[in-house]
Amino acid sequence: MSIAAARTVVRPADAAAPPRQVPVLWLALLATPIAAGANAPVLILPDMGRSLGVSTATVTWLVTAFAWAMSIGTPLLSGLIRQRGVAAALKVGSAFVVAGTALVSFAPWLPLTLLGRAGQAIGGAGLVAVALNLAGSAKRMGVITSGFGILGASGPLLGQQLSSSVSWRLSLAVSALSLLAVPVVARHAKSAPPAPSTFDVRGAGLLVALATSLVLIPKAPLPALGAALVAAAFLGVHLKKRPEGFVPAALLRSRAFLTASAVALTLSTSYFALLFAVPQLIKDRTDWSVGAVGTGQLVAMLAGSVLSWLLAAASARMGRRSVYGMLLGVGITAAVVAVFASWAPLLLLATTAAIFSATGSNACLAMYAGQASPAPQRPSAIGLFVLAYQLGGALGPAIAALLVLS
Repeated sequence: MSIAAARTVVRPADAAAPPRQVPVLWLALLATPIAAGANAPVLILPDMGRSLGVSTATVTWLVTAFAWAMSIGTPLLSGLIRQRGVAAALKVGSAFVVAGTALVSFAPWLPLTLLGRAGQAIGGAGLVAVALNLAGSAKRMGVITSGFGILGASGPLLGQQLSSSVSWRLSLAVSALSLLAVPVVARHAKSAPPAPSTFDVRGAGLLVALATSLVLIPKAPLPALGAALVAAAFLGVHLKKRPEGFVPAALLRSRAFLTASAVALTLSTSYFALLFAVPQLIKDRTDWSVGAVGTGQLVAMLAGSVLSWLLAAASARMGRRSVYGMLLGVGITAAVVAVFASWAPLLLLATTAAIFSATGSNACLAMYAGQASPAPQRPSAIGLFVLAYQLGGALGPAIAALLVLS
């Protein structure tokens, strides 16, 4: 056989090379529009209430429903990635986003609009889970999570502008922009799906019950806390019977996973508390106008999001102990400054520090949580970690309402 022929024979082996990484900007487009969609209603709740014929207090259930669906959607769709692969999660997530957006766009009544928002959130959570599982490094994860911060910060203003110029329904449809990235991500992420296994329906149901109870604690503290304890007890019994099920028991025995999740929950709760409390603190302690406070908070959040990406990019060289020390140090300092400061720029700096530590933890610690588990369980690890982070979005505002807003 000639040398040329031999070269021809070995050349097809290149086809067995692993697939290329999905370009990170496509992953960011897949994941981040949900952040803008989540915050779009903040400034337009009265308009939405009038259109749907309900009070502003009643229409806030749209916010609660979205937060609840995001919380349960992340681990559910992460479990689907683990058992059926990325392609299945992309299809299911996209279907929920499309159906939810259609309902939000045309539903004449609040119950149907609530159903649409829940569908958007579950689908968006699935697309976020896909993006985080395909990130592959803290630096790439940082691009996604800092994008969350930037679009989340811009969401209220974007929602107000779209509502005043077109319709509040268009404001709630912003998250559908993530669908633009689905074909590209699906093409780049083609790989053999994992071997199908029996879906742990009971484990998934108990986790949904636990997450639902925790999200409702701010609305009904005692009943929700009691339900959470009962769900946690039943889930513990179930894990003994099926340790490799929907919630892998090994994760709950992993110190690295539990530490990453606990720190993320703490920093997320602090950030969301300050997000709601700082504007009121500035109003009470200074003579700044409402417009100045809003502009200042937007700038502070954008700055914190960009800085969190820089931390994610440098985290591989810093070491875990240094990353944990910086995140906790900055997060604690932000809370202390907010308690005692009476100068508006210093309070806004506390917001910058809070979003830096929370968003930075979402990028860096998600990688640590994923690395703490065997490869087949990594999607579940990331999904449960993100659930812990998102619970801060429910607990933080409640703490702000209790300590400051009341």
